[in-house]
Amino acid sequence: MQDFGQQSDPITLVISEVVEPNLIEEYEAWTKGINQDAQQFEGFMGVEVIRPRNQQYPEYVFIVKFDNYDHYKNWLASDIYQAWMQDSQKFISKRSQQHQSKGLELWFTLPKSTLGNPSPAYYKQVIVGTITVYPLILLANLILNPFLQGLPSILGLFISVIFVSALLTYPVMPWLTKILNFWLYPSTNRTNRLTKHKRR
Repeated sequence: MQDFGQQSDPITLVISEVVEPNLIEEYEAWTKGINQDAQQFEGFMGVEVIRPRNQQYPEYVFIVKFDNYDHYKNWLASDIYQAWMQDSQKFISKRSQQHQSKGLELWFTLPKSTLGNPSPAYYKQVIVGTITVYPLILLANLILNPFLQGLPSILGLFISVIFVSALLTYPVMPWLTKILNFWLYPSTNRTNRLTKHKRR
């Protein structure tokens, strides 16, 4: 059994929360507060907030990263984190299962339907990563090259990477993993089919 306490890989916490529509402003203030407190903890590497596009169903996705499991665990076990979670109950109508991942596996946890599932096989992640990154690189070259003329090559490459990463994280990878859910998570889909069959 792997000893997670000894690993040095970065750990990512992904939380999906559906907020009461009439409490969005208060919730936004709450997010600023908890994010500021998280920055005070050792090992904190950053937080990304994916805000809802549908105000009728305001679902927020938080991606919080720590440099290793011990620091991540200290944050979750802290009184500060517990107090913020307790305070959030007045805003949240639904909170997804929290999921920890590392490395590029984060891309495969963003769709709500896959939160909490085992990560796809490594070779599948490589295949999906390739068929998404390559077209996005071509798209970046097509769109950005006219605007990058005259810039240092390193700076142009950096801008292209930002463009590709932004599209890859959302919406391309969540959309593609949803489309390929049957292939990426065959065991989960098999279990769901069996459960539905038993109910009949």
